[in-house]
Amino acid sequence: MTTKRVALIAALILPLCLLYARAGAEFAIATVDSLFLIHATRTGSWGWVRSRWFIIGLLWWATEMLCSVPVPALGLGPGGWKSFGQAIVLIRLLLLPAALGTWVLDTAAARTKVWLVIAASETWILLQSWQQELFGVNIFGDHRWPDGSLTGPFWAPRAGPPFTHLLFLVALPIVAGLIARRGTAPKLAAAAIGVIGFATALIIGQRMPFLLAGLGLVVTALIFRQVRLPAVALGVVALLAIPALRIVSPPSFDKLVVETSHQVQNFAKSPYGELYTRATVMIEQSPWHGYGFNGFLYFCPQPRFDAGLPALGIGPTNLARGACNIHPHNFYLQAAIDAGVGGFVLFTALNLAWLIALGDGMLRQPMKLGAFIGVLTYAWPLASTDNFAVLPMAGWLFVMLGLGLALPRSGSQEPAPLYDHHQRENVTTGPLQ
Repeated sequence: MTTKRVALIAALILPLCLLYARAGAEFAIATVDSLFLIHATRTGSWGWVRSRWFIIGLLWWATEMLCSVPVPALGLGPGGWKSFGQAIVLIRLLLLPAALGTWVLDTAAARTKVWLVIAASETWILLQSWQQELFGVNIFGDHRWPDGSLTGPFWAPRAGPPFTHLLFLVALPIVAGLIARRGTAPKLAAAAIGVIGFATALIIGQRMPFLLAGLGLVVTALIFRQVRLPAVALGVVALLAIPALRIVSPPSFDKLVVETSHQVQNFAKSPYGELYTRATVMIEQSPWHGYGFNGFLYFCPQPRFDAGLPALGIGPTNLARGACNIHPHNFYLQAAIDAGVGGFVLFTALNLAWLIALGDGMLRQPMKLGAFIGVLTYAWPLASTDNFAVLPMAGWLFVMLGLGLALPRSGSQEPAPLYDHHQRENVTTGPLQ
């Protein structure tokens, strides 16, 4: 068995491990990365190192390590060697999309296999969310979370983020394949996929994932001309369906509407407001080198960060109101806390470089557009997030990115998974140009 085939098997296992086996996911990533580096060394195939996004990624990684290395005399690395060690292994995440995009998924067959595994994972989250909604428990006997959100196939409310980020990557190739077929039935099936996808995001009851699904729908409407009007109609229906949740799913309504309204009206004193205020104070007190990787976790509870933001009329934060957590719930605040202004700028540039790379060719490829939307919703700055570098969510990001980078660039075309041989001409001339 060749090293490339082993790497592909690891890539196929990775999405399944991201659902339930974090250690298995780390092992799969390590396998892909290691075999990729062995391949590059043997063949001298190092051209991927010169890609814009990878160069920016290396600079961001170097900045994270520099700000994490323990040099007390310079104020660097207050988190010690543990923080520095965590910064070092960030490189595994940057290597994964490089490996997938330039080597492991360099054939249409390999890309389709990985897409099918991702689609199966998305379908599993969808089915378990509806089972929990209709029957009260998922397959493991877990009930709806106390705050009203569904947990789907998980024990905690973790269904919303992966479902939303993967939704367009999974749905758009199928929708494109259906609308290219003759007759009314395929068009109705495509519409049904959109309705079911958004209905699932709605009943899961997690605010930010639902809003990000709306962002993805806006991008789809702007770029995918053939579904523009149906996408707008779907957005209107989704908004009108929110009041209906009061009857259909009261816990989801309470989570999406009642709790959201309360937090917006009292945002500064809400847990998220407290977190963001605390994070901003930390950045103000160490703007140039931050506190090293995971600095928010290690230093947030210190009393010197109790001060609020008087210039904005925001009073002191309070640990009892949730001012500290294991991360600041925003990737960009996390980047600035870890590595100061330089880390923030490089992290922002890295996300933009990913989107630019995925944008090349996405107008003619449904799968690439889906990957672009998945990365966009993940990188969107106005969002409550997980820790950027922690699996499973970081794993989903880099799998989507790697698959998107592996797709042909502008000027070439790849059929969506549902297109048959006789429809390839429609793909080239049609649905996404």
